[in-house]
Amino acid sequence: MNKAITDGIVFMPPVFSAGLNVWSSGDGRPGSATYANAPNAAFVPADADFGGCLEMQKTTATQKLRYMGQTPLLPGCYLRVRARVKAISGSLPIVRIAGWAGGAGEVQVTGVPTRGPAVALTSYGEVVEVSAIVGTGYRDGVDLPWGSAAIFGHFGLNLEGANGGIVRIDDIEIEDVTSFFLRDMINVVDVRDFGAVGNGVKNNTAAFAAADAAANGRRILVPEGVYHLAGSLALSSEVEFAGTVTMPTSQTLVLTKNFDLPSYIAAFGNEELAFRKAFQALLNNADHESLDMGGRKVSVTGPIDMQGAVPNRSSYATRRVIRNGQFDAQPSSAWDTQTFVSQCTYDPSSDSRKLRNVANIANIPVGALVAGNGVGREVYVRSKNVGAGEITLNAPLFDAAGTQNFTFKAFKYLLDFSGFSQLSKFGMQGIEFQCNSRCSAIRLAPSGIIFNVSDSFISRPKDRGVTSIGGGCQGMLIDQCQFLSSEDALNVAGRKSIALNVNANDVKLRNNRATRFRHFAFLGGSNHIVLGNHFFQGDGVQNGTRTAGLVLANTYVSTSIVGNYVDNCYIEWTNERDATPDYNSEFSFSALSITDNVFLSGDVAPWFSYIVVKPHGVGHFLNGVTVTGNKFRSTNGAIDRVERVDTSFAGFDYSRFKDVQFNSNSFHAIEYQVANPIRVRHTQSSDAKTWTVDPGEKLPFGARARAVDAVVPIGAVVNWTGAVNHGMPYVVLERGSGRNKVDVVWQTAVRGTADVLLRIDKDK
Repeated sequence: MNKAITDGIVFMPPVFSAGLNVWSSGDGRPGSATYANAPNAAFVPADADFGGCLEMQKTTATQKLRYMGQTPLLPGCYLRVRARVKAISGSLPIVRIAGWAGGAGEVQVTGVPTRGPAVALTSYGEVVEVSAIVGTGYRDGVDLPWGSAAIFGHFGLNLEGANGGIVRIDDIEIEDVTSFFLRDMINVVDVRDFGAVGNGVKNNTAAFAAADAAANGRRILVPEGVYHLAGSLALSSEVEFAGTVTMPTSQTLVLTKNFDLPSYIAAFGNEELAFRKAFQALLNNADHESLDMGGRKVSVTGPIDMQGAVPNRSSYATRRVIRNGQFDAQPSSAWDTQTFVSQCTYDPSSDSRKLRNVANIANIPVGALVAGNGVGREVYVRSKNVGAGEITLNAPLFDAAGTQNFTFKAFKYLLDFSGFSQLSKFGMQGIEFQCNSRCSAIRLAPSGIIFNVSDSFISRPKDRGVTSIGGGCQGMLIDQCQFLSSEDALNVAGRKSIALNVNANDVKLRNNRATRFRHFAFLGGSNHIVLGNHFFQGDGVQNGTRTAGLVLANTYVSTSIVGNYVDNCYIEWTNERDATPDYNSEFSFSALSITDNVFLSGDVAPWFSYIVVKPHGVGHFLNGVTVTGNKFRSTNGAIDRVERVDTSFAGFDYSRFKDVQFNSNSFHAIEYQVANPIRVRHTQSSDAKTWTVDPGEKLPFGARARAVDAVVPIGAVVNWTGAVNHGMPYVVLERGSGRNKVDVVWQTAVRGTADVLLRIDKDK
């Protein structure tokens, strides 16, 4: 690059033979004295070495020679000022290039160097060249770096040292030497050309902005050094970082043309800090909907407070995605779980989601897991009011009325979104969370909709994979993810980690795989779809216990569980989040469809079952439940039945079952193959007016025989004489001690065979 050639800019001052009236003995400013008719200066038309030259006698401490014209100084342009000098007689002076820096309004730019390197004249008649390079950038080799404020200069030289000496000076030359500072002739704009200084102290925000404005499609180069940016900056040009930048947490750097994590790592020099700043830019940049991690691994030494990285945003509801990378938890005490014990009062009749009179409430973190008598699973601190001494929970407690000591456990997460009051339409795609048994993976904001994790690995979380402490899971999508437990080597009874939990509605879990957690998913709320997942939780213990793979924690769930592989675990349905768990004019255990799943177990105790319902209050019943098309199989030992009621707290009111469909399933190594309706073939070998039809243990959930859809004789029904009976029988329901039998009553004593279609429910 040479502006004299490309833009026709004139840098070269006139030769001395054109007159000395444009050469000042001062700083070159208008009105300063010139060397025209000066007693100590004259033009020499013929010199053996120079041709025409200026002869000058040194009469002041610093004898100045300045061109009075304004030599332009452009960003990115570097000028070399040079002259040849020789001593004629008298004292031998020191010679150096010098200048006066001018800014806008022709005001002097202060605080910049104005003198070049000193050259001492050591003999008479010897021609010595002096030179200096001047420019806006603070580069190696630039003698007079004047910064972006300087826009012109008055250049020349100084004679310093003893007075009295006479020197001759050849014509002063000023030339564009910008090419000296280019790596090659490529399209690059260097931030130093606009006044940037990589000393880690100077505020370079304006210099970077000026470089970006001048780039006009070219790349911006940030050379080696540490460049401090005190303010927010959005760069519209592609940036190449050889050096790094620093900036306050509150300020944002947006790399519009190379918005990806590798660029931010190059910019900040630290993976963890770079991710925070890139995430901050993602939420403060309308030009990009996603942050590509570029396949990079971010080594994380402590929980990343996602809201803390974006202090100007307490909520966010525009679609944003982080994709294609890995987070790797490094050894650090910052991952240690904090445990607090505090006395609190719970009154479900006042507010079923609040703990009151909380001792030491200031120490209890939002997002902590709550444990205590009458507290269900996956109950968290959603928020707190320190002044009022109140904690708001994500769910009610089923039997905790009164005052007691509660335990609060604060797990630590790789990515913690709980600082946001609300976060919606946020996604994680193609991410691996390497928790390394040190920490959990993701904690959601207390509210928001459509948080999405897809095509990702959550590997070896210490406590939890994805945690919802409130309603931030509304409409959550977990698709095609792998949840790999850190407790793989433990027997089932020793496991405590949970892959994910849900409090709100409309969650979709699709095509995921989860290995040997205590639970795969704990689902509060309703209207969920659990589709195509494989979750397994077995061990090698003979007749070993198993834990629930899925836990449904509401009575009315309106949930479909379809096409899953439920491997050595079971589906548990409970109402442990009901502050008044007894049935009271509700839908009760309603609206659940379990269809076309594969259920497999091995080495389990005979009492193991794949579907377990656990009421926490009296009076409950099944209402609109479908279990169809499933494949049930036990290996290495048979089990009694596929379904059961856990009566640890209460049983069912079997007199209220409605619309239960339990059919078209297959059973292998299952003793009691239940169905509803169930067809029982009864053979009466002796004459009897009343035939008692007993389905045995084949009514689902140990329910009652509450209806008969049909009685169909198989062959003739005959009396004692062998005459065919043509009369119709009637039935008497709920017979026997278990009320699971029916009586088929004929007009007279008869014998024969009949198929009886029994039901455990009545009309809807």
